[in-house]
Amino acid sequence: MSRSLPQGLAEHARALARGEVSSRELVERSLARIEAAQPTLNAFRRIRAEAALAEADAADRRLAAGERAPLLGVPVAVKDDMDVAGEPTAFGCPGEFPVKTEDGEAARRLRAAGAVIVGKTNTPELGQWPFTEGPAFGDTRNPWNTGHTPGGSSGGTAAAVAAGLVPAALGSDGAGSVRIPAAWTHLVGIKPQRGRISTWPDAEAFNGITGIGPLARTVADAALLLDVTSGSHPGDRHQPPAVSVLPAAEREPRRLRIALSYRTAFTGTPKSLHPEVRSAVAGISERLAALGHEVLEEDPRYGPVGLTFVPRATAGVREWAARVPDPALLDPRTRGAARLGRLLGGGPLRLARSAEARLHARVGEIFHRFDVVLTPTTATPPPAIGAMASLSGWHTDRTMIGHCPYAWPWNVLGWPGISVPAGFTGGGLPVGAQLLGPANSEPLLVSLAAQLEADQRWYERWPSLAGSAGEALPERWSEAGPVA
Repeated sequence: MSRSLPQGLAEHARALARGEVSSRELVERSLARIEAAQPTLNAFRRIRAEAALAEADAADRRLAAGERAPLLGVPVAVKDDMDVAGEPTAFGCPGEFPVKTEDGEAARRLRAAGAVIVGKTNTPELGQWPFTEGPAFGDTRNPWNTGHTPGGSSGGTAAAVAAGLVPAALGSDGAGSVRIPAAWTHLVGIKPQRGRISTWPDAEAFNGITGIGPLARTVADAALLLDVTSGSHPGDRHQPPAVSVLPAAEREPRRLRIALSYRTAFTGTPKSLHPEVRSAVAGISERLAALGHEVLEEDPRYGPVGLTFVPRATAGVREWAARVPDPALLDPRTRGAARLGRLLGGGPLRLARSAEARLHARVGEIFHRFDVVLTPTTATPPPAIGAMASLSGWHTDRTMIGHCPYAWPWNVLGWPGISVPAGFTGGGLPVGAQLLGPANSEPLLVSLAAQLEADQRWYERWPSLAGSAGEALPERWSEAGPVA
């Protein structure tokens, strides 16, 4: 390339505002990267090439006229569970879905900030699994090693950001679906407070366990994307008090008491923490202590949190499954979850909701003595592609809980959490650590994550551009994409 173009979200916005680059140039680069990577990574379900270029030209006219907005002209992507006018919302499912006539609230706020949505990223059916594979779109692969999953359910979003196809993007998190792929692709992923980013036209998503959140290479970029998309729609069931997150990325946190916990909530299924993951998280705890924080081993009292998760999740699957054009095309595991949701969607769901206040008190007791909880994001490195594709519903559940037992309790609680890069296994697979806080604690978590980022500088490392299976990525990829 003849000159260096910006990489990060904030870098894009600054370069555009200064007139150093045009939106068309940035969007064309993003679309070229997507086209080159799509046969290998398969990160996108929908690519809005023609519409995005038209929107880029409109952004350039606005910039030339002196108009400014936080993301004016910046290319971004959203997960395919969010409505974008002119596109269907298939949420990982097969079939012909109707085109949406209006943006959902998250996409509307992105556009209000001036962003150009270049496409919608892949997700497994109804966001149920920590892998992004399915008959509707194929396998989405990890840019760090294409023989492995990028995670899920925001796997397409994570693959797109990790590979530099877009500088940042929105995913959604119902049981770790932002944080898990962030950990497995060396990104920062934020699950905000429930309702922080509106899920409208749904008043809530999956009975309150799912929220929208950003994935980015840096804490500041994730915070910027969170701030511009935050806010409530009048119809939202959950409307937390406003917080400003981006300024927290620019200030040092006070000395904090941090509880390091390797314990998981009870599920009645086997779980084992991979030794390389444990070692990586221990390394993060040591760096936090070196930065001046007090880090002690202590576990939250999770209690029966798992019993309240299942009714909310399966009733949500049932609701979404009813929207698909042909339910017979759904994965048998999805149809099984929907049947269970029909059984649990009445009294058990009401009991699950009513238990939330008691769980807040029980789990929240740890925040009387600590400011933040540090845990692994996942129990294992990313599994191989196809490792869970042919399992039964029960065996899929058991296996995915074994891989990912740490994230989902915070979805029941509705509180914020951030996954940050924790390093790599000896085989070069990324793993992550999770910073968890009480209600509305995003500024505190972001401040701590930014301090750790300044120490670790994880954003300097990009994935290599050759798959582990030996196949080379397209040559035009190496011309367009970042090289390790």
